[in-house]
Amino acid sequence: MIHLPKDETKAMVAVHGWSGILLGLLLYAVVLTGTAAVFAEEIGTWSAGHITSQSAFERPMADTMRALGDRTPKQYHEAVDLFEVGDHDLGAFFHRHEMDKGELISRGIFYVVGKDGRVTHSQQGTDEDVYGPRNDNALSSFLVDTHVRLHVPNPWGLLLTGIVGLSMLVAAVSGLLIHRHLFKDIFTLRRKANPVLVNRDRHSVAGTWSLPFAFILAFTGSFFSFFGTIGVPIVAMAAFGGDVVALTEAVYGTPGKPDPRPAAIGNFDHITSDAIARAGAIPTFIAVENFGRADAKVTTYHPPKSGGLAPISLLYDGATARFNQVKPLIGPAPSAGGTLAAIMSPLHFGNFAGMLSKAIWFGLGFAMCYVTYTGIRLWLVRREEGARSLGWLDRSLVIVGLGLPVALLASTAAFLVAMPLGSATYWTPASFLIASAVIILAGFLWPTSTAFARVLQGAMAAIMLVLLPLRLLTGGPGWESAMAAGQPVIVALDMAFLLTGGWLLWSVLRTSQSRQGAGHRVLQAAE
Repeated sequence: MIHLPKDETKAMVAVHGWSGILLGLLLYAVVLTGTAAVFAEEIGTWSAGHITSQSAFERPMADTMRALGDRTPKQYHEAVDLFEVGDHDLGAFFHRHEMDKGELISRGIFYVVGKDGRVTHSQQGTDEDVYGPRNDNALSSFLVDTHVRLHVPNPWGLLLTGIVGLSMLVAAVSGLLIHRHLFKDIFTLRRKANPVLVNRDRHSVAGTWSLPFAFILAFTGSFFSFFGTIGVPIVAMAAFGGDVVALTEAVYGTPGKPDPRPAAIGNFDHITSDAIARAGAIPTFIAVENFGRADAKVTTYHPPKSGGLAPISLLYDGATARFNQVKPLIGPAPSAGGTLAAIMSPLHFGNFAGMLSKAIWFGLGFAMCYVTYTGIRLWLVRREEGARSLGWLDRSLVIVGLGLPVALLASTAAFLVAMPLGSATYWTPASFLIASAVIILAGFLWPTSTAFARVLQGAMAAIMLVLLPLRLLTGGPGWESAMAAGQPVIVALDMAFLLTGGWLLWSVLRTSQSRQGAGHRVLQAAE
């Protein structure tokens, strides 16, 4: 149990309430999109209809890498990024690092190599062009970008989400301190009490159970937001005279004496097969330094092993394809700081134990959304005397709390229609903005916020129920094809949308019927 003096408890209650109110709606938006972003990869597979299960890194790529190196100007051999694009095609970005308006960027040539080993696409550009949204991943990219920086230009978007993360940390700490009977509150649900107490109990139970998750999410999210926007410039200025390139090489570069002599790149097939055997998982990313030189280095990045948290990085000699060492994420040697930085991403996105950890993180994220929404609602109920002056907040809560999921579902439906037409990168965000504008306008014009909440719930149900037929009508694979191709996630998401949409529709209809029944009883009593 936690015991604080009465005055301090009152102060903590105020801190807890205002920390949630001032940035509560933004916090809700960040957590909701983050909850969806946990399954960004699976949503990308479902929405684009990808049914190939074999990774590009499991296919022969030695001849492909040599051919790409021969056709690429030497000025772009400084580094190569290898990753999967589309339906498990190989993406290869040959580039060099340079400063542009005080910002470190990568500039080079990007290739897409199909499953037959042929180049299907090439373009010159920067890392922003290469790693920006594409037609087939516009939806998953939109979800991640909304969560990471709310589509606000850098660095302001990252700073904003970082501040939101800190407010979440304040709310979590103050919420912990105001619980006088913490362990009792975990199990207290007075189902037969008045509605205010019932809602408060639900808020307390959900908030208490998700406290550890809130700490983890707030800390790791703030780390990602402030690391690049504030941390890197400060360290670069203090220790490297403002040279961000030098800092990056010192932190992430591989050790070794420079040897610029020309040398053919080693056998990539040996590197990928050896890396898969050592890590027990297919690489998610491969980085090459000094391609075509005697001092070339190849680093493969893998998800954590079963039961582990830290991702795995393996370092190879690029010219001989010989394994060198397990490489820490930061620095030339293992360290506590490097390990802490390495586990930040798995802890934030919950991808350290496959689908199980993702499902747990999704559930905890949903609980955090519920805690934020009900917390603002309880704050408003306690101030019913000033309800007229706080009416805008009540409507804003409904608009954001229920309108944001509707707008995200609208962008999902728009993506399914636009992707076969090649215009998903435009219509995915455009449909979200259009739906948001309509919801905001209707939210403030609707007679009551309660009635508008039912309308939004109905809209959610309708869009969820129409996603499966819409996906099939626009050329998506059926359940039999998806299962035969080893992609059960497509079937699982279809069923999730159908079941959730059906439950929402039933809930709306039940509420409407109960209200009609109550109205009839009032009329009969009046007669």
